Amino acid sequence: MIALVRLRLAGFLRTGRAVAPLLAGLVALGILYGGGRAQPAEAYGVSAVVLFPVLAWQTKILLDVEPDVQRRLAQVAVGVARERLAGLLAAGVAALVAVAVALAFPWLVGGVTGPVDPGDRSVPVGVALGLWAHLLAVPAAVALGALASRASVGGAGYGVAVLALGGVGAVVLGLTGSVVPWLAPPIMAAARTAAGDAAALTLLGLTAWAIAWSATAVGGYLWRRRARG
Repeated sequence: MIALVRLRLAGFLRTGRAVAPLLAGLVALGILYGGGRAQPAEAYGVSAVVLFPVLAWQTKILLDVEPDVQRRLAQVAVGVARERLAGLLAAGVAALVAVAVALAFPWLVGGVTGPVDPGDRSVPVGVALGLWAHLLAVPAAVALGALASRASVGGAGYGVAVLALGGVGAVVLGLTGSVVPWLAPPIMAAARTAAGDAAALTLLGLTAWAIAWSATAVGGYLWRRRARG
């Protein structure tokens, strides 16, 4: 299965399909940090929100690179479950690389403030919260991208609709006062928590929420794959 993960990552890179989401992410981050410096926790919280639809799109592209015939051959070679897991793992690895770039980017362009004095703990705490917010977005974005992939929905138009609905829904349903926030992953809630009162119970609650939402979305993806054969 590891070989299949490497094969899919290699196909994603060698075909040049990785360039589009990379450029989109860098442009979005450039616009985000172009307005001036911010505290790391606040900046990274917004960065995770901005990166969420990019990671979902990147996942769809990665899963769509492999031709349908090759995917069926992989199912024969390693089994249906491992073939599907290999795709999700490959998308997760690609998403983690994008997160690493997003965490380093603001320091390269001067988009975040440094420590005020040697005893200032706001920067390491802010970086830790930012890492948490980004890692919270990764499984949800991978699950959404998988749901939008060709193997799940078939036509490209349906895939775009799923991506658009999921990306917009994550923001709209995540606004303060939303009556059904649980329908979306807690991307917006994580951004608000990182910039405000990051209590331990709140962090644990949002983490559990993100895991539950992602597991449900992955379950939907696997069901769609099984229904489509």
